[in-house]
Amino acid sequence: MQITLQTKLCEQFGIQYPLFLAGMAGGPSTPELTASVSEAGGLGTLGAAYMEPEDIRAAVRRIRELTAAPFGVNLFVYQAGDDHTRMQEVQSELNKMRQQLGIPASAGNDVRSANWFEKQFEVLIEEKVPVISTAFGILPAAYMQTVKAAGLKVIAMVTTVREAMLAEESGYDAIVAQGSEAGGHRGTFTIDDHPMGANIGTMALIPQIADRVSIPVIAAGGIMDGRGLAAALILGAQGAQLGTRFLTAVEAGTNQSYRKALLASDEESTVLTKAFSGRPARGIKNAFIQQWEESGIAPLAFPTQNTVTRDIRNAASKQQNSEYLSLWAGQGTRMLTEDQTAKQIVEDIMHQAQAILQ
Repeated sequence: MQITLQTKLCEQFGIQYPLFLAGMAGGPSTPELTASVSEAGGLGTLGAAYMEPEDIRAAVRRIRELTAAPFGVNLFVYQAGDDHTRMQEVQSELNKMRQQLGIPASAGNDVRSANWFEKQFEVLIEEKVPVISTAFGILPAAYMQTVKAAGLKVIAMVTTVREAMLAEESGYDAIVAQGSEAGGHRGTFTIDDHPMGANIGTMALIPQIADRVSIPVIAAGGIMDGRGLAAALILGAQGAQLGTRFLTAVEAGTNQSYRKALLASDEESTVLTKAFSGRPARGIKNAFIQQWEESGIAPLAFPTQNTVTRDIRNAASKQQNSEYLSLWAGQGTRMLTEDQTAKQIVEDIMHQAQAILQ
């Protein structure tokens, strides 16, 4: 079997290299980072899940000012309402953290989480974004029909073979198979069966999914360099998606204290937690996670927990205090570098992968 970097995925998505940037919502993702990865030959992706619809429109137009290459935008597919069942208990614990940061306490009984998905989706269609990627679920049939009618590509994040098959049946053009090593939120959407997310390792997950679906598989989770990309291709993927590797890129919007925490971390630093958002996610363990775990209090469901912790995360960001930030990261952080542009990162990965495959 001959493995090549010019996979069918490249032709399908109009890109030079089978390398996708993960849509990292919440700060690190910027139009500049997205455009730089696309300009370098991969597929840049804007993490837009928490962005207001018109802010997405502005970001998409900024990306187009920076590159004529294809790019994607990632959204969360969820329709859940707010969970107010234990609000006082949760806010009481969070107020201890607010006190540490010197910000006002909150009762928070009137919490209302924004659900912009429908309008976010409309913006992507109106702006003819080349690739739409989704996490936390698959598009309802009517939305998928709209995507297809617009001639756009759509990618789903999955964490099991069953989820991959559901995505293929729904009409997705490709899937990102997310192994347990990946940073950030678990993409699991059969969440009732996996309260902490399905956590199958990348090496075990990729070949099993590749054997059971006919659409391209994009490997994600713990892939940080050309060795990881080459391994993914050998395992049956047609490309790889990297997020953590780009967190310290020059163009990333990653907070400086977050960058320092990443560069000081190693393969033992991350844990899976629901403390920040109510959904399982992998990040560097810090005082917030430690204090929450010691409290013994269950977090509220997503998106409510994410909403009630936002003021803490925003204050920590302004104060450059990494102990109260959500430091999403995968398990490969020893391979992070400083002061590299996204283009340099892409080029390093591709040169190394090419040398291995030759």
